[in-house]
Amino acid sequence: MPTLPVDQAAFRNSFVDELRGEDNPNRGSRQVPGYAYSRVLPTPVAAPRLLAWSDDLAATLGLTRPTERGAAVDALAGNLVTDTMKPFAARYAGHQFGNWAGQLGDGRAISLGELIATDGSTWELQLKGAGPTPYSRRADGRAVLRSSLREFLCSEAMHYLGVPTTRALSLVATGDDVVRDMFYNGNQRPEPGAIVARVAPTFVRFGNFQMFAASGELENLRSLADYVIRHHYPEVGEPGPEVYVRWYEEICRRTAVMVAHWMSVGFVHGVMNTDNMSILGLTIDYGPYGWLEPYDPDWTPNTTDFGYRRYAFGQQPQVALWNLARLAEALALLVPEPNALRAGFDCYTQTLAGTRYRLMLGKLGLTQRAPEEDEQLINDLLEALAEAGADMTIFFRQLSHVAPALLATAGAEEARFQELLVAAAYTPLPHPAYAPLLEWLPRYLARLRQETAAPADINTRMLAANPKYVLRNYLAQNAIQAAEKGDLSYLNTLMQVLKTPFAEQPEHEEFAAKRPDWAWDLPGCATLSCSS
Repeated sequence: MPTLPVDQAAFRNSFVDELRGEDNPNRGSRQVPGYAYSRVLPTPVAAPRLLAWSDDLAATLGLTRPTERGAAVDALAGNLVTDTMKPFAARYAGHQFGNWAGQLGDGRAISLGELIATDGSTWELQLKGAGPTPYSRRADGRAVLRSSLREFLCSEAMHYLGVPTTRALSLVATGDDVVRDMFYNGNQRPEPGAIVARVAPTFVRFGNFQMFAASGELENLRSLADYVIRHHYPEVGEPGPEVYVRWYEEICRRTAVMVAHWMSVGFVHGVMNTDNMSILGLTIDYGPYGWLEPYDPDWTPNTTDFGYRRYAFGQQPQVALWNLARLAEALALLVPEPNALRAGFDCYTQTLAGTRYRLMLGKLGLTQRAPEEDEQLINDLLEALAEAGADMTIFFRQLSHVAPALLATAGAEEARFQELLVAAAYTPLPHPAYAPLLEWLPRYLARLRQETAAPADINTRMLAANPKYVLRNYLAQNAIQAAEKGDLSYLNTLMQVLKTPFAEQPEHEEFAAKRPDWAWDLPGCATLSCSS
């Protein structure tokens, strides 16, 4: 199938065509009652230049890779709006850090329309950082290079890890500076601006429904629910009261699967507000995210959350359920028996537990033989990892090599276990914090010996479940610092490494290293904020 540059692609516009929106040339910040979206054009930038491109996603969408500058890059920067595009910013509300925030909306994200992929699926293309909209509040609608590069990299990295996620097509420098106060402490400075083109079947989120429910817009609420069901959940049936209940249950199921995958790879979203929760159960809005390095359930990378740690790693399953309950409150207006929605809560908890159990068994190379004992083995491991503060990614990757090898040998267990822990340790061994892990490892090896598969097969399975490479914050920061100086080589190499995170790639060992000493307190590595 021939590919086209994005400026020549034909866009569809189901969201604009089927839902109620305003077409008002005033892009000033304001309340927009009664509408699902506002038609708004991107604001042109000075000198758009392509910095990064996802070849795999482009192939799926049937798009040609652009040159560094030109009409396609102009479209990806918002400087060119083609005849088939109907740009819009969506209206939504949400709870931020547990508090109702009222109308929020796409304050700097502008959707251009939808593309039909080579397999017939539909994907919405959205520019983040494309300028002010009626929902920008006091902001300028722009984004800086550091946050845009992080979103581009992490969207694609999560996809290759197998985590449900939105995607990123391109990263474009704008040629304009954007003034930001990174930690909201009075230290404003100009930073290079950028726009990331992100892609998903839809960017509708919990907050879209909350907005209509809070403002009593019942017909808009029903129209949005019907739109999402018909376009993205057709398997649940034709929209109606009973189907709304089944649909909500499926939303809960998908959300549980997503969170279970986060927990299995050590991903911390950092800002799980209800307006940052996808109605499709996709990871959305990559802001102050991070990856567990020392295993710590109380860790969050988001400085805004340091006081309460609401969105810490270990809190994510509970927060997702809380967010789903807020969505249920909105959807309750559409069903005669709101209590019927409670079945979704049970679906969430059961799916989360089952998916986490299945993923953890895979990481340990185990099959389902003794569920109660294996659950205890898993729980004891996670407690021991927290006590030790071992590097999560390195521990599981090393275990993938060490444990199967020990099945075929005898007498070297203690030495190999020590080597494994030294590789994953941030605190030099010997240290009493590692005693629980040293006690757990022989128990695990005894359980692994009950498996009937050959050690080589167990090794293969474990390597396919335990990535060697994840987007550690210090790696992203290295890419940012180089890109800000005009050097894209580190970004391009890192992108290629993250496309095959389960492969050994011995030529790129440096990208699998523990967090170095210089990164422990460096902004952008250990600490981030919502600033972008």
